Amino acid sequence: MNEDRGRTDSLAAAVPAVLDAIAFNADGLVAAIAQQFDTGEVLMMAWMNAESITETLRTGRVCYWSRSRRGLWRKGETSGQAQTLKDFRWDCDSDTVLLLVDQRGVACHTGRRNCFFNAIRDGKPAVIAEVEVDPEKLYG
Repeated sequence: MNEDRGRTDSLAAAVPAVLDAIAFNADGLVAAIAQQFDTGEVLMMAWMNAESITETLRTGRVCYWSRSRRGLWRKGETSGQAQTLKDFRWDCDSDTVLLLVDQRGVACHTGRRNCFFNAIRDGKPAVIAEVEVDPEKLYG
């Protein structure tokens, strides 16, 4: 527990430098890829702004910016399918962040483990992952 607290304190202390390093787009957003920290599974892509990055680094619970809701979106807030931050990285151009997370439950609003379930199989689009949790159970 102390190790987690020390890590969160260290991340929180880095907020000003991280925000200076990130190249936000004209809308004040940066693309964020969430990846399961221990398996490498790519879970989802979302958007973050300065406020959501700050909250994520200070709390250790991943928070995004929802363009449709026009507000902060704390992953798992309504579904219980939360993400705990394990590491925060950004790419060479500083225009994409990589969140290494511990995903509780499914990451996709469709009830699948990850959002990347569409692929090409036998020369045509196909769904390659089944729904694990009925979205009605997640969101009502």
